[in-house]
Amino acid sequence: MTAPKTLARIAGSLYLIVAVFTIFAGLVNTRIVESGDAAATAGNIDTSATLFRIGFVSELVGATVFLLTGMALYLLLKHVNQMAAAAMVTFVAVSVAIQSLNLLNQNAALKIATGQDYISAFGSTGSDQLTMLFADLQHDGYLIAQTYFGLWLLPLGYLVVKSGYFPKVLGILLVIGCFGHLVDVFARFLAPDFGANISPFAMTPAAVAELSFIAWLLVKAVRVPEPDTRVPAAAHSGPS
Repeated sequence: MTAPKTLARIAGSLYLIVAVFTIFAGLVNTRIVESGDAAATAGNIDTSATLFRIGFVSELVGATVFLLTGMALYLLLKHVNQMAAAAMVTFVAVSVAIQSLNLLNQNAALKIATGQDYISAFGSTGSDQLTMLFADLQHDGYLIAQTYFGLWLLPLGYLVVKSGYFPKVLGILLVIGCFGHLVDVFARFLAPDFGANISPFAMTPAAVAELSFIAWLLVKAVRVPEPDTRVPAAAHSGPS
């Protein structure tokens, strides 16, 4: 059986990889996709096609490693509450499935922006608008997946609090982060302008919680109680 400290550091390393690759992919999309400007977006994708492809692969790697992270944390925390641990992995699996399939929209945007056949078929303006459509779908699909990025933090936070492996404040922060994700997603769908304005505030608790959890997993791993090696007092006393 793998020791808890080893499992914790494996989970922390995987979680760090997820953060690095996913953040990089997000930065690439933010740099290339110009919201509301189809011509600029199509032009950016065409001229930065290699970077766009790297961003695509980066997000796919991040999604795959996220599933492995959930599995590692399941092994670490399943003894605390089997149902909560199973719920955690289920939310991770659903989010990874949506995120991975959603990448087809990004790939479609790339193919249209870099393919001359689409310009011939739809004209320059029509091709640009089609590229923008798939870029927008990729953005919205990621928001849908984010619902489950948030929900997995709820059982994770519960397990962190109950396990005794971590400071309870970490678990509380993770639960707060869950609701931050959900507020961000629903605000963006229900009131896009308002949602975009409050997004940094909604997402800050989640970012602080997850980065703190990663740091704890990597640096401290888990707090494992030392076995009690004291000899019972009765053992020292002879027969009366």
